Amino acid sequence: MIAVEFVFLISLGVLIVLTAINYFKDYQEKQQLENAFYQLLENQNGQISLIQLAATARVDAEIAQKYLERQAKIFSATLEVDADGDSFYRFPKIRRSSQ
Repeated sequence: MIAVEFVFLISLGVLIVLTAINYFKDYQEKQQLENAFYQLLENQNGQISLIQLAATARVDAEIAQKYLERQAKIFSATLEVDADGDSFYRFPKIRRSSQ
């Protein structure tokens, strides 16, 4: 009986640790994406491609794509293709108020 309880407690502990690691990884990826997105938005004059975002944030392309599509919808960005056939999103320009 004690062995079963011990195995249960060990399993529960492992599950909690794995959940915490997964949560931290997701949080870290989100922070990397947000930092990269706003950096690119400013530096690239509102034009962001998937490869730029994934490379700058150093995350998997599928994760970057979901994030970029969500941001494009929120900010009403348009999907465009340049002369080389590369696609990118054009976001509205950032207008800074003068103080």
